[in-house]
Amino acid sequence: MADFPAPESLEDLGPRFRDWLAGRRPEASSLEVGAFEIPQSGFSAKTVFVPVRSVQGGREVEEKVVLRLESPEPAIYPQQAPGLDVEIEIQYRAMEKLHATAKLPLADLVGYEADPAVLGAPFFVMEYRGGNVMVENPPYTQEGFFFEAAPADRRAMVEAGLQALACFHGIDWQEAGFAWLLPTGESGTMARQVRLWDDYARRELGTRHHPELEVAFDWLHAHLSETELPGLSWGDSRPGNIIFRGNEILCLTDFENIAVAPTSIDLGWWLMFDRSQHESVGAARLEGEPTRQEQVAIYAEAAGIPLPDTTFGEIFAGARYAAIVVRVMNRLVQRGQMPEDNEIWLHNPASVALQGLLAEYGIGTERD
Repeated sequence: MADFPAPESLEDLGPRFRDWLAGRRPEASSLEVGAFEIPQSGFSAKTVFVPVRSVQGGREVEEKVVLRLESPEPAIYPQQAPGLDVEIEIQYRAMEKLHATAKLPLADLVGYEADPAVLGAPFFVMEYRGGNVMVENPPYTQEGFFFEAAPADRRAMVEAGLQALACFHGIDWQEAGFAWLLPTGESGTMARQVRLWDDYARRELGTRHHPELEVAFDWLHAHLSETELPGLSWGDSRPGNIIFRGNEILCLTDFENIAVAPTSIDLGWWLMFDRSQHESVGAARLEGEPTRQEQVAIYAEAAGIPLPDTTFGEIFAGARYAAIVVRVMNRLVQRGQMPEDNEIWLHNPASVALQGLLAEYGIGTERD
């Protein structure tokens, strides 16, 4: 895959993107695009906000769209099935299927482009949803709109997020057309997910030693339960992937890691990120914020299930998070943006969160 342009050269893509977008918007004439805006985003696709001006129905319309470009390096997440190695395509396909269920608040899709010759990498475009996002750096528990909100509003936002997660898990993955996430002949078991992520972590670590990760995966393999049925797993279920307007959810985002797997994986991920924005950064729980125990109860009520034991899901989440950071640091080394002998892959907030989880659940480890 060709490299996508560096941020300073994104403006050069304006004319080509305008032509592509005009082809997808036949109802719009005199279409022009403004200066590209690069927001703070995650570690996978390049996200760009693009102002658009056009004439529709005889009147001038100003709007904004979201352009997501594939990264040139291998995907951040492990491959769920053969051929699923373009995260932009995975997300677009997933959003198409999720839209068809009409059960979730999602941004409207504009189109997908597989040909890297258009903008230098595969990409897709969706409508912009202006609202508030709980960013994790700086922690949303220390500054930003959530920090500044009234206690009742904080609680309402967390409750809305957990209710949306329960709604997501209510989608029948087979009926909704997500069988493409599983290789032929395989089932969406927890054992399969643990194996995928353990292999991924070992591959990214190479000869390096990560005590917490090794202990966590040993424990996970030893405590597997195959009583959970596969469902549709969001894969990155956290407040930072929800756009709010007030207390209401405008849309859910980021489905590159979607999978057919036990849905307890997602609740564990949500709770692990709660820890990462509190204990791991020394931030007190704000007034109105539900405790993790209360969040489990909120989710269980919304999902219509008994209170679950989240131990396995949280440990798995901590291991996945720590492994992803190793992958991201490897990518930065490959780009020449980080020295090869850095130790951030080992000493980082994800490792701190995993340490805290192992200690809380009595799973011991010692650093060399």
